[in-house]
Amino acid sequence: MRLFWPAILMLATSCGSASHTGAEEGAQPVVSGAFGSRPVVSVPAGRPGRLPRVTVLSAGSGRRTQPGDVVLADVEIRRWAGNQPYLSTFDSGRPTTVVFDGRQVTEVWRRSLIGHPAGSRVMLVGPAADALGPGLPWAGVSPADTLVVVFDILGGYPPDARLVGRTLPVVPADLTPADPPRVLIDGSGREIRAGAKVIVQYVAAAWPSRAIVDSTYRRGGPGAFTLKPGAAPPAWLDALPGRHVGCRLAVPAAADEPRIYVIDVLDTITLPS
Repeated sequence: MRLFWPAILMLATSCGSASHTGAEEGAQPVVSGAFGSRPVVSVPAGRPGRLPRVTVLSAGSGRRTQPGDVVLADVEIRRWAGNQPYLSTFDSGRPTTVVFDGRQVTEVWRRSLIGHPAGSRVMLVGPAADALGPGLPWAGVSPADTLVVVFDILGGYPPDARLVGRTLPVVPADLTPADPPRVLIDGSGREIRAGAKVIVQYVAAAWPSRAIVDSTYRRGGPGAFTLKPGAAPPAWLDALPGRHVGCRLAVPAAADEPRIYVIDVLDTITLPS
């Protein structure tokens, strides 16, 4: 399993209870809040079970995630002791990307993220050795410390997901960072709104060399961005709202390091207000 964590901020809490799988019984946190919003977690006074437990707090209505998918999810991680925040993507607006590509993956992460419909909220309670998984920082916790992890599953996508019937994106040869965004392919899906999440594949080319300096195709699959300052490249914030899922846009960015992005929008998720 490969995990790509953007800048992650500490944060607050979550809701509910539901069916669970896994281990011995123990006290369970109560999680509140709507899918897509910061969960509010209430950790009980009792002791957790010694083995990991996975609980489906609410089931979504989208496509079920499958083995081999790239799973995009917002994640809230809290310490059981003191209900202290540990890591979160809800404030940063940059969901994590988990690539299930046949490499070793912890069973509890697989149970938490695979086989659930997009739009599901799932809670994992267990020792940090299982709950953090590979690739996550160990800041102030030991493997035996209990963590509460709440996943909001945005969706699962094939690693090579792209616009239906379209070739890989190519940076237009005549576009410069001073030009306005250009629609290369019109979309016909849902409208993209300011502040929404977008699921995209993209390439970014340096200027003036046009060398590719970033690409979700090279990194293993789609990524998710929230269209708000600090969570997506600034040039995207004006270029994407008002467009539709299925579009391909060339978006110049005349920053300190000029870039030209070519973005394929695979999906959009409007967050609760």
